[in-house]
Parts: sequence; C-alpha cells; structure tokens
Amino acid sequence: MALPVISSHLEDDFNDPLEQRLGRPIQRLPWGSLDIPDNTEILLASPIGKGGQGRTLPQPANWPKHIKWIQLVSSGIDLFPAWFLRSARISTARGVAAHSIAEYCLAAMLSVSKDLPNLWVSGPEQWTGRRTASVYGSTIGLLGLGAIGQALAHKALGLGAQVVALRQSKAPAPLAGVRLVGSVGELMALSDHLVLVAPSTPSTYRIIDAAAWACAKPGLHLVNVARGELVDDEALLAALASGQAGFATLDTTAPEPLPAGHPFYSHGQIKLSPHTSALSWLTRKQLVDKFITNLARYESGQALLDELP
Repeated sequence: MALPVISSHLEDDFNDPLEQRLGRPIQRLPWGSLDIPDNTEILLASPIGKGGQGRTLPQPANWPKHIKWIQLVSSGIDLFPAWFLRSARISTARGVAAHSIAEYCLAAMLSVSKDLPNLWVSGPEQWTGRRTASVYGSTIGLLGLGAIGQALAHKALGLGAQVVALRQSKAPAPLAGVRLVGSVGELMALSDHLVLVAPSTPSTYRIIDAAAWACAKPGLHLVNVARGELVDDEALLAALASGQAGFATLDTTAPEPLPAGHPFYSHGQIKLSPHTSALSWLTRKQLVDKFITNLARYESGQALLDELP
C-alpha cells in the first residue's frame, strides 16, 4: 500500500527533522502557496496569502480535491478562508507554542517590572540605586484560558503572582489558584499585567476599548500575544497618555506590519515585536511531534488530535 504523499508550507528547519523522523521525503512548497501538487494527500499548511489577507482569498477554480487532511501550523483558524477549512479534515496546532508564548509574556512582565534595559548602567555617573516592582505578589490577568493561558498561569503561580482570568466557557478554572471573573472591566480593575490570549472573533473585536480602560487599575501593563484586532489602538494611546495604561508589549497588531510612521513604533511606553512569541526551537519540535502522532492516527483511521468538527 502506497504511503500518503505529504506536502509542507514550512521551512527547511522544520521539514528536515520531519523527514528524518519519518524516514521518507516530503514535498516542499512556498509559504502560503495554493499551488499544491496533484499527488498531495496531506498538507502541512501555513496561513495562506500575505498577512491577514488570506482569509478573504477566493477559492481557486482548480483547488485540489485530492487533499484529505490539512494539518494547520497554527492554533488559530481566523487567518484561513472558510472554503479552505471545508476542504478536508482539519487539525490545528493547539498547544505546541504554549510554553514559548508563555515565556515571552513572562519576559515582558519581568522586563517592565525591573525597568529593563533602562536599569543597566554604562558608567559611574549612572550609579544610583532605585526601587523596582516585582512580579511576585502582582496580579496577572488573562483574557482567555486555553492552552497558552493555562501554561502562563502555571508559570505565573510558580513565581508567586496571583492569577485572575476571564474565559468564554462557564466551566470551572482548570488550575487551582486561578480565579475567574465575570467581565473585562473586572479583569482590568484587578490586573497589574493583562495578557490577551483569546481568539479573534466578533465578540473579542476591539474588546480592549475606551470603556475597558476606564475600569483599569492605573498603570496597567498590556501584553498582546493574540491578535491585533482585540485592541482599539486609539483607546490604547489615550490610556497611555492618561496613565490608565503604564506600558504595552505588543507581539501582534492590526495590520501586520503596521505602516511606516505609525505612532506605536516610536512611543516610549510601547514595545513591539514582529509576531515572534510563538517562534522557537521548542515550538518546532513540538509541532513535529504532534504531526507524527496525528499521522499515525490518520493512517490507522482514528480521530486526529485537535481535529475541527
């Protein structure tokens, strides 16, 4: 029986170890390409198109009907058009980047608390001690409590922080020590650091708006590792000017990248990173592991891990 042909949108640093683990070659495609070889049965799919534009791409007339399973390389599905997600069995990469993103969030919170890199000195004239804040004893708010939120909550609790969360589900908190709240306003009023880890949906669109900032604890640090659409940019700038917001660490914006001259680039209380919190060698390894596990399940006729209904 012939083995299913696998095509991949990913880079060589993923494809090479995958081939070594499988003991057979895979077909390598440009990132986001819809030009899929006719013999492809399984597709490892990056977001298609450029940036968020892929979600509105029309279905090509010759879109392959022979693809039976698509393994997304992201946990979110909002960057894919609806027809793409109906093309075949779909499984997501939920959880593979959770620890890497959680570490990014902790690094951002520690950096703001310790005022890094401004704390470092380069000469004796700067040798003046000053007090800094601590993550220990602070309150970390989570908008969303999926795989990333749970990984971050576990690490934050280990550092002695309090964790409060707002989630869509009415189920109890999955971790002891995490307190659930009932509204965005309550979450912002309690939090020293607010981390956005919720998906982009109509209900979360610009959820961090002027009304939410009016409830915020003064000086709140916003960390966005979800989607830029969750934040009202003008409201964030106004909150920074008024002191309701103390700092913002943004790994994602809308659009990506922001146009030249956007005030976020030069703002003294905003740090931007180019959507890199999920990118690590650990994430790559865990994605390889997950795909190989799912491939075994696919070939034996079982349900896939994190398969969409």
